Amino acid sequence: MPPLPPPSPTRRLALYTLVVCLLAVAAAVVSFVQGSWLGIVWVLLAGLSSNMTWYYVKRGRAAGQDGPVTG
Repeated sequence: MPPLPPPSPTRRLALYTLVVCLLAVAAAVVSFVQGSWLGIVWVLLAGLSSNMTWYYVKRGRAAGQDGPVTG
């Protein structure tokens, strides 16, 4: 089995923004459960990072980085 190629910068950025989105959603849930209105900021950050994730995923696909792996 050949080793996997290193992830491209676009794929790496998409992964980082996805992690930020998931952490922001978790922070929003915790804030709202504790009764804090600061959760609204976390929801906005989750929306922004979600849009950034989709942008980098589409950008990577347009560049042909998610083609089939041959080997």
